[in-house]
Amino acid sequence: MTRRQFKPPPRAGDGPPDDTGCTVLHVDMDAFFASASLLSRPELVGTPVIIGGAGNRGVVLSATYEARACGVTSAMPMGRARRLCPQATVISPDHDLYSRISDAVMETFASITPIVEPLSLDEAFLDIAGAIRRLGSPAHIAQQIRDTVHDEQGVTCSVGVAPSKFVAKLASSLCKPDGLLVVPVAEVVTFVQQLPVGALWGVGEKTEEHLARLGLATVADIAHTPRDTLRRALGEATGAHLHDLAWGRDPRHVEPVHRERSIGADETFPVDVDDADYIHRELLRLAVKTTRRMRAAGLVGRTVSIKVRFADFTTITRSRTLRDPTDVSTEVFATARSLYDALGLQRARLRLVGVRVEHLIPVGRASVQPTLDEPEFGWREADRAIDRAAARFGSGSVRPATLLRGERHPSPQAPRELS
Repeated sequence: MTRRQFKPPPRAGDGPPDDTGCTVLHVDMDAFFASASLLSRPELVGTPVIIGGAGNRGVVLSATYEARACGVTSAMPMGRARRLCPQATVISPDHDLYSRISDAVMETFASITPIVEPLSLDEAFLDIAGAIRRLGSPAHIAQQIRDTVHDEQGVTCSVGVAPSKFVAKLASSLCKPDGLLVVPVAEVVTFVQQLPVGALWGVGEKTEEHLARLGLATVADIAHTPRDTLRRALGEATGAHLHDLAWGRDPRHVEPVHRERSIGADETFPVDVDDADYIHRELLRLAVKTTRRMRAAGLVGRTVSIKVRFADFTTITRSRTLRDPTDVSTEVFATARSLYDALGLQRARLRLVGVRVEHLIPVGRASVQPTLDEPEFGWREADRAIDRAAARFGSGSVRPATLLRGERHPSPQAPRELS
């Protein structure tokens, strides 16, 4: 999936930005896997480097910015990446190294504030409101984090400083690599509305194309389009969500999360698989299994992640945070399938997929609201009915019809090269 880079718009104010009230930081490591891998190969710094399997059948886990300038992106087949950037050096991934550095970086965050919301190994939100009196202004704290991570771990990070999660994440993405960007409270709307629609969090290439067909090229165009018009064109949830973002509105708080507090399930295939329909069925099976365990534990979660391991053992993860916590199997599956489809994998052979739900909280603390088009007795009630049937008649006594089709495992296939 292509990760596009946009430039920050010109500031509306003069002088240093006022960081008063900017108590949310988004810290994002710069080309993390590639940067970590180069710690033992300093002679390759500043050159195009691709992290992934050595053969053409592998996929790209990460790449340096020099390789990205040639068009190399994560999850791209290695054969294509080599054609785009034949001068690049290929390094095999070291997942133990990445985990060790990530743990150390998260400990640095925890020394600043206990309110840390990790999103993945290489990024997190921090609420620093309680640390300002002790450590200084938000911009100063952000710089302190950047200096500490670089001095202690040898890698760089970019930090967005803003009054909300959405704007902080947007700011960090606009100042990469190795940058710091403060968006003052009074400049949020101007800052956001100068950007192209593709810079908005959650707007991928397909949504961007849809917005372009509607004549909406900038965030200001979205902001000045009636909310009802956006709802009709994009759907109830997406239309309302984008309209709020276009005005810089994001009421979410940073939610401290222990990364180990998650529930999920993996499936390792007996043979490598490249059948998308089969992968979809496995994602459904894993979503059902995961949400059943969540309901048994009385938990709901807001972040759905998938893990994909390729034939060469290269592993990538993708995640998406939902607007409301859920324990509904269809919602988790729909998100997991969307994350998988967004990878754009074609003929890539997989040996494992996994589904995980993170940011778990007790169901009693969550405000789980039905969607507007959900009937009085919907999927949530159906899941609970299946749980009761499983408790009485055994696991698997009631299953989605999709899982009744086909074999449990695919038949062995002859290996073939990726194009």
